[in-house]
Amino acid sequence: MKTVRLTEETKNDILVNLLKRSPNQYGTYEAVVNEIIENVKQNKDQALFAYTEKFDKIALTPETFEVTKEEIEEAYTLVDEKLLDVIRKALVNIRSYHEKQRMNSWFNSTEDGTMLGQKVTPMERVGVYVPGGKAVYPSSVLMNVVPAKVAGVNEIIMATPCNAEGKVNPSVLVAAKEAGADRVFKMGGAQAIAALAYGTELVPKVDKIVGPGNIFVALAKKAVYGNVSIDSIAGPSEILVLADDTANPHFVAADLLSQAEHDEMASAILVTTSAELGKKVEEEIEGYLKKLSRTEIIRKSLDQFGYILVADSVEDAIDAANAIASEHLEIVMANPFEVMMKIRNAGAIFIGEYSSEPLGDYFAGPNHILPTNGTAKFFSPLSVDDFVKKSSIIYYSREALAKIHKDIEQFAKSEQLTAHANSIAVRFEDEE
Repeated sequence: MKTVRLTEETKNDILVNLLKRSPNQYGTYEAVVNEIIENVKQNKDQALFAYTEKFDKIALTPETFEVTKEEIEEAYTLVDEKLLDVIRKALVNIRSYHEKQRMNSWFNSTEDGTMLGQKVTPMERVGVYVPGGKAVYPSSVLMNVVPAKVAGVNEIIMATPCNAEGKVNPSVLVAAKEAGADRVFKMGGAQAIAALAYGTELVPKVDKIVGPGNIFVALAKKAVYGNVSIDSIAGPSEILVLADDTANPHFVAADLLSQAEHDEMASAILVTTSAELGKKVEEEIEGYLKKLSRTEIIRKSLDQFGYILVADSVEDAIDAANAIASEHLEIVMANPFEVMMKIRNAGAIFIGEYSSEPLGDYFAGPNHILPTNGTAKFFSPLSVDDFVKKSSIIYYSREALAKIHKDIEQFAKSEQLTAHANSIAVRFEDEE
């Protein structure tokens, strides 16, 4: 990690460096992704099977492409009972949290015959992408499926890569069943996003695609946006820890590494008012690296996007946190709740030394699908809101419209939209 004195200049340099991780910077892959999407769009299942054989080294057929009831039952026999118990406990917390986000339709009426309102309707069908590859993510299954289920989505289609034997990781399948996914297809990468966006003979077209993935998945989601909705274009994982001299360096170092292990592009940043704490955290990191399993990935991540920023004041530290707008933000300071109130930009905020980031990843309840690459300045975590649509409701009686029809006509005529004005005026022709 690079230790840097926090100034306006160093802050801006870091922001520029972090933006290199954005999917928007990977234009060299766009042509490949667009070719895959167009092939699946034109040739449907034929293209999908060909890409699965090429990338996942398995020749699937229409009979083996969708996960069967028997495969799910087999998965339950392969998952440790203790893990299944943890998944079920986490589900209770995740479902309870997201149920509080549920919105209701509302209507207001007046005595003279108007009714205005908002009708909330769940989406008909959504696609959930669950990555494979470097790690297995049953937690992502829960975080994507549960809010859709709570929102009342009619059908949830899950896509996830299989291995060379045509098998999906059993913990992922069990999580899908427990959370309430309706169908699971063995497909990954840009080709899976294309199949969900446009539909094939076997894969139904969805209204929205959610879930994280690699750069090919991110660019594919970006490319199909507009034909379907998407949650966001997720970048590499990131964590920022705000800490002062009251923080435990052993804990802080562990939390920084919890995100650095995701991949080489992950970012881990400590912003502290204590240079001494920064030194101790560096020492702790070296100690951890001698015993953790993904050391090579962690070192590359820290070398490229790891920082210890030493701030002159708490206010400067908070300002840097708001500028970086991290996916995960931990506050380990003497007055963490006071600091939290000054945070404007963060995907998820963890308060105090016993609220480490993995608590949010797996168990507490809030969603771990979060805005990255500074997009926490204008995006929110995945929620029930992502799976509903809102329709405005307008009703006016003749009596109510009569009171204001000339106002509307005048407004329309001022914009030279005479047909608009006429649409109102014809209802009162008999009064002229």
